[in-house]
Amino acid sequence: MDSSNLNTNVLEKTLQDGKLYRHVNALIVAHLRDNNLNQAASAVASATMTPLNVEVSHNKLLELVAKGLAVEKDEMLRGIPSSTLLDSSIPTGYGSIPAPRVVGVDFSAVHDTKGSSKSFLKHETRHISEHKNVARCARFSPDGRFIATGSADTSIKLFEISKIKQMMLSDAKDATTRGVIRTFYDHLQPVNDLDFHPQNTILISGAKDHTIKFFDFSKTVAKRAFRVIQDTHNVRSVSFHPSGDFLLAGTDHPIAHLYDVNTFQCYLSANVQEIGVNGAINQVRYSSTGGMYVTASKDGAIRLWDGVTSNCVRAILGAHGTAEATSANFTKDQRYVLSCGKDSTVKLWEVGTGRLVKQYLGATHTLLRCQAVFNDTEEFVMSIDEPSNEIVIWDALTTEKVARWPSNHIGAPRWLEHSPEKVSNFEPVDYYMEIEIKKLKRRKWREGRKETDLGVKIDRGRNKRFFFIWTRGGGGQL
Repeated sequence: MDSSNLNTNVLEKTLQDGKLYRHVNALIVAHLRDNNLNQAASAVASATMTPLNVEVSHNKLLELVAKGLAVEKDEMLRGIPSSTLLDSSIPTGYGSIPAPRVVGVDFSAVHDTKGSSKSFLKHETRHISEHKNVARCARFSPDGRFIATGSADTSIKLFEISKIKQMMLSDAKDATTRGVIRTFYDHLQPVNDLDFHPQNTILISGAKDHTIKFFDFSKTVAKRAFRVIQDTHNVRSVSFHPSGDFLLAGTDHPIAHLYDVNTFQCYLSANVQEIGVNGAINQVRYSSTGGMYVTASKDGAIRLWDGVTSNCVRAILGAHGTAEATSANFTKDQRYVLSCGKDSTVKLWEVGTGRLVKQYLGATHTLLRCQAVFNDTEEFVMSIDEPSNEIVIWDALTTEKVARWPSNHIGAPRWLEHSPEKVSNFEPVDYYMEIEIKKLKRRKWREGRKETDLGVKIDRGRNKRFFFIWTRGGGGQL
């Protein structure tokens, strides 16, 4: 009797394991197929005897993996000692990112541009703070509650969106409410890029002084970094892996440097094609799951890399001709990459094939490290027109220009960043732009007055969406 029960239990376990394996195989095949990796999908389907046309909801594998990682992370955090690098005691709700959308935007479909483009909300600008030198970069936190700005004056400012909203509601007459909640001073040369840890109150910065610095913004009195990575090159761009355990540094070296956040050990891919001497990386960004990352280089190429092996899986050479590729970002479903270059074009590429899907024309940018970004719903694409100092907005599907916003800056905006949610969009200005028309403010600053004598711009839309734009002013190029 006991032997019979044991055999039954073993059989049931075997059947359950087999069902689980079949389900996992189906998820893998569907994931590869839906991401246009048809050859790989066919190979896995054949090897596992799984139907190639198996029906699975879009991004189901990513959703399950994300949930599993979150549970695993929670279990690990319960046993982590206080001496670990990243403090797990964070404000409630910080880093809570909504689940990925089930259906991505199908940019590959043909769309009639006649009368089908959507209209973009109007905006107005407000001046809230500024750096003492050129504002070079900006980054929103994953939950949209904070935005950080980096400057050529080597400082980093951290803004809290809720406080900025209070300032706007009170028409900025309440001098006790300030949007800036932290200012960090620890770099020796201009700050090039910033990123927030996906779960903790950690902000990292990359700068021309060849360093990546870690700031804990939960500590109100901290002004300097608590950890520093010393790189061998000018750190032009930084990006956290979605797990928060690794980060990428795009530098003057043609291959992105991968760092373990806890050990600071650096890894370089040993299996890449020869990249020319002008392959310095202007921007590096992870995809939403960390399965891939993309680099935009000074040689005009957009390169896609495997997020696990760090091997280059696709190189779009001459993506922007002989001009520099200045920015590159994945869509939320990881099927496309939006790039910008000094050839005055913004382009959308299909990840699976490297095919050019759409091109957005009508904005001139040939001098600065110009950015092109989606809005939070990916319905619109935005970039900068340097001659007019305007923000140009296109319908993402039809590629039709739907708006041109005056930036109200004397110099061309240098950086464009959109909030991840419908919380806000931002537009900062730099000190040099203001100094030409506000001599008194410069005099007050030299006399040591408070930062309230200085200023940054913020735009407000009808649905309280804000927009930050970082201007070049009189500063040099990156």
